[in-house]
Parts: sequence; structure tokens; C-alpha cells
Amino acid sequence: MSLNRREWLRSGLLAGVGLAAAPAAYCEPWLDKAELAGVQPPTAPKAALKARLSANENPHGPSPKAIKAINEAASEGFLYPFQYGMQLQKMIAEEEGVAPEQILLSAGSGALLHATALQYAYSNPGSSVLSADPTYEQLVRAAVMHGMTWDKVPLTSGTYDHNLEEMEKKVNDKTGLVYICNPNNPTGVTINPEALRTFVDRVSAKKPVFVDEAYIHYTGDPKKYTVIENIKKGQNVMVAKTFSKIYGMAGLRMGYMVGQPDTLKAISKWGGGTGNLTMTTLRAALACYKDDEFIKYSLGKGLEAREFLYTTLKQNGYTYLPSGTNFVLFPIRMKGDDFTKKMMENGVSVRQWKFDGQFWCRVSLGTMEQMKYFADALKVIS
Repeated sequence: MSLNRREWLRSGLLAGVGLAAAPAAYCEPWLDKAELAGVQPPTAPKAALKARLSANENPHGPSPKAIKAINEAASEGFLYPFQYGMQLQKMIAEEEGVAPEQILLSAGSGALLHATALQYAYSNPGSSVLSADPTYEQLVRAAVMHGMTWDKVPLTSGTYDHNLEEMEKKVNDKTGLVYICNPNNPTGVTINPEALRTFVDRVSAKKPVFVDEAYIHYTGDPKKYTVIENIKKGQNVMVAKTFSKIYGMAGLRMGYMVGQPDTLKAISKWGGGTGNLTMTTLRAALACYKDDEFIKYSLGKGLEAREFLYTTLKQNGYTYLPSGTNFVLFPIRMKGDDFTKKMMENGVSVRQWKFDGQFWCRVSLGTMEQMKYFADALKVIS
């Protein structure tokens, strides 16, 4: 596959248009100023923040191989990284079992969510995006910003899972896109894989389905839970994945989408493509994508922190939602703003939600030292 300078520049400029229209913060774009204080560097001295557990980052990455690759690539920063983009595209395609033209790379999966929202908002004016509520809202917010309506289905009572049966019932002529985040953010709940594949089988025959699998490694068995097989069947399905979580590359910005070639070609007009990826990021991704040793290490550290967090919550009289991600959501006993403020006063940043008549705290998995800071803070404010 050849890519001339004009095509590359066009890709980069279109990506820039998408980014300019996108919300300010990719990780949690709908945050207000008060909430952003928990994910951005605080105005207080750095020493005051002991544990940043508010943005679902992985403190154990990038891998040593990725860091080595970045150092080696830095001196070649004057070169356009065309060949490395194509190499990574081919490597991912082989691993996912699809053709290279079924992979669209981007600077983080967030850019692809936004580009997808633009594509369906402008190709089907007045249509709706169907999703669970609550869920990760970047695609939904972007779609609404550009003219779509939000058709939301509450999560199941008690278990807070996607209500696939109700979602399928709500698919109609006005539906432009169906969005599913699995495992879900902010709940951390993972959908039963057979139920999800059956849902995708039926619904994708009527409408396009987008499945966001940012956290799928933390299920412990990503092959079991992914819907890539639906894409291999030729169905109208898109899957987004990211290097921000298990690979610890949130700040380096690397993600990709898997889908049908024509679909990806249409979405790429709004964003994505190797033109917005740096030499250092591509080389880091190539070095760590199949680094099974680091993936195992990173997952193990995350699971260790998750078990510690479960125990901590139980000891302090809290329940929680079982998580398939690098964060845990649990109901709290005070207003969300009060809880996050008190935690921040004790050097720990977390996020808060309110739904189903309840305030919730979402805490990301950090290092064991950070998790102990969380435990100490929780004891003080409980």
C-alpha cells in the first residue's frame, strides 16, 4: 500500500479538523471544571497529590521494550514514520485475524470514537445513537454535538449490566448507530460474551454496531469477550481498542479500530490514519504490542490492586460492582462532590457519578502504594 505526501497531509488535516471539533479532554471529555481538577495536575504542590486514581491510567507502563524503542526512535524524529505505521497495521491485522485494510490506526481510540460520531451524524442527519446509560460518553456526546439524538437504555437493575433485550427493542428506522462499551465505563461490568455476540448478530443486520473494547484485557481473557469474530463474518460492526490501558501508553496516544474496509475508509475522512501518529509512538507500539511478558505483568499488577481494593471496601462497609476493568465503581454514603473533595484533601483523586438515585465513586487501579493511600483516606472520611 502506497501513501503519497498529499494523501498523508490530507489525512493529518482532516484529523486536525476532527480534533478541533472534539471535546477538550480525550479521556473524560464531558468533565466540568470541578471534575477536571481530579484528572489534571492540581494547582496544589505535586507532593499534595499522593494517588491519582481518577483517569483509569496504568501506572505500570509503558513497558521497558516500549521505552527502549522510544529512545531509539527519538533521533529519527525528523523522518516521517510511514513504514512503521504500515508495519503496525499489518502486525495488528495478523493478530486479530483480519486484512490490513480492516485496521484503522489513530492517536488513541478516542479520536476514532469522535470520527465515527461525525461520520454517522453527517451521513444520516436527524438519526439517533443508541446506547446504555450510564456508559462512556465520548462518542455519544460528539454525536449529539453534531446533530444526532441520544436514545438511552438504563442498565439492568441491581447488576448494572447492558440491557441488551431492551436495546434491541429500541432499534428503529431512526437509529443511526448502536454503541456498546464492553467492559462498561463507569460500571466496570462485562457483558456475557455469547449474549453480546447474539445481539450483534441480529442488530448489525439492521444497523451499524460500534463496540468499545478499551478495557478488554482486564477481563483476563480478551479473546473470549471480543466481538472481532462478528467482523470476520462480514457484519456491520466496528471495534475500537487502545494502547492506553494494559500497555500503559495513555500519554503516548495510540489506538485502532477494526471493521469493514469501506466503513473504515468513510470514518478515516473525519480522523485517524498514520498521519497523526509520531515516530516514537509507533515504534513503542510495535515494540510492546506482542510483549506477552509485559502484558502478563501489567495484568497481574492490576488484578493484585483490584483484589486489595475489594478487600479495602469490604472492611469499610462498602459494596462494589465486580469489575472487568482497571477501575472499580462503588456506592458512597455522601454526596459525590463532598466525597471527592474529602478524598482530594487526603491526597487522593477519584471520580464520582450519580445514577439510579445513588452517588457512586469510581477509583482507578494504581500501584500498591497508591492503593494504600486510598485505603488510608477512605478510613478517614468514612
